[in-house]
Amino acid sequence: MFNHSKLEKNSILMLIGILIVVSIGGIVEIAPLFYLESTIEKVQGMRPYTPLELVGRNIYIREGCYNCHSQMIRPFRDENERYGHYSLAAESMYDHPFQWGSKRTGPDLARVGGKYSDDWHREHMAAPRGVVPESVMPGYPFLMDNPVKVSDIADHLTANRRVGVPYTDDMIAAAAADMVAQVDPDGDGAEALVKRYPKAQVRDFDGRPGTPSEMDALIAYLQMLGTLVDFSAYKAQENLR
Repeated sequence: MFNHSKLEKNSILMLIGILIVVSIGGIVEIAPLFYLESTIEKVQGMRPYTPLELVGRNIYIREGCYNCHSQMIRPFRDENERYGHYSLAAESMYDHPFQWGSKRTGPDLARVGGKYSDDWHREHMAAPRGVVPESVMPGYPFLMDNPVKVSDIADHLTANRRVGVPYTDDMIAAAAADMVAQVDPDGDGAEALVKRYPKAQVRDFDGRPGTPSEMDALIAYLQMLGTLVDFSAYKAQENLR
């Protein structure tokens, strides 16, 4: 029987033992990944962002919204009761970078889509304390006056496709038209947009008809968060396993 005191008193033997154990554990954890096509379970309903939603997400990151709002609901009862079903990896499969985290000055936004009206979001962005008196969030009224840049949106989709987001040639070719169509429900392009991006919400998000603004884009992004997955069907699928 091996005398453990020899191992514990000899730093070289202890180091070698640690390296052997860590190496075995690492191989057991890492080796299976080479045989898996994906570590993310696919969930029905997930799709890439529409061009307008993608721009809204870029604005969300640009303005540092992630510093105060996570998009990660933990599998704990208090979080599920407040925010809804816990976050699935598949919900962030097209995010580069993803918005998971643990920092919350404001509420988690993973399920914020449809929770508030577009009017509420506009007022909240322009003057946060007008709708939430205790808010410490800065105002972003300038988003109403900043038009989105339409000319380079196809390049944004192309860049995302290079890192794995399944944008098709048709989506990229129609990107500029789709961005404008999403804020014009009476236009000719709305139907084609929804065919390319199921469950895309088409309306004038900022309340000002015409050229899409950064406010349009940000609200479009927020209003789709957590709305793509049918969790009633997902729970039923879980129960069958």
